[in-house]
Amino acid sequence: MVIRCSWVTDDEIYIKYHDEEWGKPQYDSLKLFEQICLEGQQAGLSWITVLKKRENYRKAFYQFDPYKIIHIDSQEINIMLDNKGLIRHKLKLEAIVKNANAYIQMEKRGENFSDFIWSFVNHQPQINDIQTTDHRPTQTAISKKMSQELKKRGFVFVGETICYAFMQSMGLVNDHINDCLYK
Repeated sequence: MVIRCSWVTDDEIYIKYHDEEWGKPQYDSLKLFEQICLEGQQAGLSWITVLKKRENYRKAFYQFDPYKIIHIDSQEINIMLDNKGLIRHKLKLEAIVKNANAYIQMEKRGENFSDFIWSFVNHQPQINDIQTTDHRPTQTAISKKMSQELKKRGFVFVGETICYAFMQSMGLVNDHINDCLYK
């Protein structure tokens, strides 16, 4: 019997996400950008909701290419509000465009997004001692600092809890429970 983190349901998409993505260090700037945007879409919802809509987001937002996203205007956002494949929340959809602009501004200043993100953990994944899901934090001093720095750069929907979930998903922290096969 395979032991996984207790938050994983028997839904195949969730199992695949847990086993192949969650907690694995990701250094690609565009994949990090996609994930920070998707984590913001989750606010107030369960991650499985976003995960099931991820392919629709990739189609609607040009595979998360910031240089294409910045050309999405308010008329296109209004059309997206009718797309049942997305979370139909105007501010959340607009946030992706704002975040694309912030990402590009960072690049223009010579700031590499991956280097910036990984600097919060000294470019090394942090492996946490997690006995049970109940012992996993939802935010930390590091996620608070990341949130503050992202907001300074113009990112939105990047609160400290969202940043911590992002850190977990992208492998900046390894919060698999100790007994999990993927620890």
